[in-house]
Parts: sequence; structure tokens; C-alpha cells
Amino acid sequence: MSSSEGSSDSSPGSHKERRSSRCSGGCWDTLATDSHDHSALGQFQTLPLEIFHMVLNYLSVKDISLLSLVSKTLSHQLVHYISTSAGTRRLLLQDFHSPELPGRSEAASIVEHYKALGLLLKRCTLLLPTRDRLKYVHKVLSEVSCFKMNGCASPLHCMGLRCYGVFLQILTAGWDELECHRVFNFLWELSNLTRKVQTVVSSRAGSARKLELRIRLYCRRVLLTHWIHRSDSAFWLTRILKPWPIVNQARLLYIIFGPVSPLDGYVVWQKMIERPTDETSLKGLAEAIKLLYGTEAREWTADDVISLVDELSVVPQEWLMENNARLLLLSGNNICFTFLASKAVNGRAVELARLIVFMALVCEKDLYCMDWAVKMMQKVCRVFSTSWERDNFLQCLENTFAHMLMDMLQSVLAGAHHEEDSSLLNLFHLVNAQANFHKEILYMALRSYSST
Repeated sequence: MSSSEGSSDSSPGSHKERRSSRCSGGCWDTLATDSHDHSALGQFQTLPLEIFHMVLNYLSVKDISLLSLVSKTLSHQLVHYISTSAGTRRLLLQDFHSPELPGRSEAASIVEHYKALGLLLKRCTLLLPTRDRLKYVHKVLSEVSCFKMNGCASPLHCMGLRCYGVFLQILTAGWDELECHRVFNFLWELSNLTRKVQTVVSSRAGSARKLELRIRLYCRRVLLTHWIHRSDSAFWLTRILKPWPIVNQARLLYIIFGPVSPLDGYVVWQKMIERPTDETSLKGLAEAIKLLYGTEAREWTADDVISLVDELSVVPQEWLMENNARLLLLSGNNICFTFLASKAVNGRAVELARLIVFMALVCEKDLYCMDWAVKMMQKVCRVFSTSWERDNFLQCLENTFAHMLMDMLQSVLAGAHHEEDSSLLNLFHLVNAQANFHKEILYMALRSYSST
């Protein structure tokens, strides 16, 4: 590119030769002239501005993006084009609610368009400071109401926030951490999220359910979903959670990743309290916990994450122990062991025994290998500093099995059994869980004996 700008050869032959050359994206190479500005604009210098804009309408967004790399002057002209009403109509597609969008190809098409637009604006603003780049991008996108947190009347059925998220992901890809901090602060202030988050974390759970839904969709679709690398996801989730006390962090984590109603998308606050839940309801929370516990989340210690899990188990009230156990299983071996070990170290043997029993029950119900629960118990036993503490824990474990069996049997005998009553099924699962748990212990003991 520099050789054509520095050339003074303006013979018809050289012009013809250069005019026939095209770059891979479909745009013309720059042409040499006596004037620097003429050189920067190439053949487009001869066109009136209106005609130049008409030519741009025939180029794809990817081609315009490549064209912006030709020269600073041409990039400046493209910035002007993007800001015109014609450029806005062409580039800012807003059919986010089209009936065809649920189809995979239609949805992918509009997402790809905003990826290309993100790259175009990234290249056009390459030489600007981060603050000015963000202001310009906001000016361009400010007319799209579905990009705003409260801008869409039907957010659950809208592609707007998702497109905004992929746009931002492409725009900021490769930026250093300080610049990304500025991006987050800009978006947070722009949407007034500090006040809105303060409202939902300090109010009674579910009392501001529409606002909870808006915060959930904005955080997931704009800030969290589209990152390829886990370190990026951990960075943005950390920015969302870290400014708040741990009680509020747990509430906010539940709002963003907790179970929701399939009918209206609102957060279901009572699901962990009233009855055992399924893996689907806990998967989002478990993945977020694993992300914060991983090496990618440098600002979180193991104690931070364990405290967050502990606090989460009482949001908005104390969870059923089975749901606690299922969350720990889904969160992975390292988090599960660290959480259980903290109970052992702090002398909470009864609570630890109940967790192990419910883990065995979850393994039985969800068809996990029971030897996992036994090996986890064996690993936890090594944490105790004295044999008395270990033996006391094992006694608590057996007592817990016995008490739970008696409680369930009493419930079965006292209840009028109908289709919705799960007492008998729960008793069946617990009896099998106890049998399989102790079977694995016997296998382990016999293997150990035969190897000596």
C-alpha cells in the first residue's frame, strides 16, 4: 500500500493496470496521484459524495470494513457515511422481532451482520482513544431501542441484546484489561445499572421481577454469553459481582444464572426451597461457580468462592439439602471437595454428614457412579486432624442415613398416597442409595485387604 501512495507515475498504462487490480474483499486498491488526499481516496476522489455513498450501498459490510483499512482519509469518509441517515438505514438492521428469526439461519444471519458491523466500527475508530471510540459507537447505536436495557417491550423474544453483545465482543476483542474496564464502566453507567442492581438485591425476592428479568437478560446477552475464552467470561462476571458485598453477590448470581419460569422468563425464587430440583435448573449456577473458581478468575480466592456458594444456599431462604448437594456435584470435584473440607475443618460434622448422604442420594437419582461419593467421603476423612474427629464424622454419617430413612418411612405410613405424592419414591431412592453407598465401601475395603 505504501508503494502505490509514494508513486508519481500517472501514465494511462499504469492507471489501467492498477485499476484492474482488486483486493480480496472486493474493494479497489489505492491509486497514485500528485495529491496526497487524492492518493488516499484513489478513484473515489473523482466521485461526488452522494455517488460514493451509493457505491457503498452495493458493498457488503465486510467489504466496507476492508475498505476502511486503505487509508486514514478513506476511513474518515466511511465514518461520515455510517453517521448519515442512509448509512444508518443500511447498517443498523432492526428486524429483531421478525417471525422468521426463531429459525437458525435467520437468527444467525442478523448476528453475523452485527459481527461484521463491530469489525467495521473497530477499524474505523482504530486511531481514536478508547473514550472517544465508545462515545462514537454509542452515538451510532443510540437510535436502536432494542440495544437499551429497557428499550424493548418484548425482551424475551428479541434478538437485539444478543446482537449488541456480539457487536461489543468483536469491537473489544484484543483490547487490554484497562480498556475493557473502561468499556464496562461506560456500559454500566449508560444503563444506570448500579441503581437498578441495588434495587433488586435489597428488595424482597421477586418484588421487582420485571427489573430482575431485564438485568438477567442484559448481563447474559450483552456482557457474558459471547466470549470464546473463559478468561474473558471470568473478567466480565467479576466486574458485575465484585463491587457488591457477598450477600448481594449471591443474590445477583441467582438472578443472572438461577432457574426461570418457561412461561414468562421470570426468576423462580422458591424452586430451591420447596422441592428437589433438576440439573437443568442448577447448571447455570454451577458453571458460573466453576468459572470463578478456575485459574482464569484471578481476583477470586478459593475462600471467596466457597463463601459465595455458602451464601447462595440461603438465597432467598435456606435451600433443601438435596439441592445443595446437586449444585456441589455439578460444580466439579475441586469445588465440591474444598466446600466439604471447609465444613470438616470448622467442626461441622453433622452438616458435613448430611451433605454426604444427600450426595449419595443425588448419585442414585441422577445415575452417577456411587463410587464417586465414597471416594469423596474418603478424601474428606483425611482432612480431620484426629481419629476421634474422623470416627465422630462416620458415626454422624450412619446416624443421618438412619434418621432420614425413619423420617421417610413415617411420611409414607402417615400419608394418603396419590399420584403427586413422592414420599414412597424418595424412600425407594434412599434405600438404594444407602445400599449402593455401603456396597462401594465394602468393595474398597476388600480391594485394600487383598492388596496387603
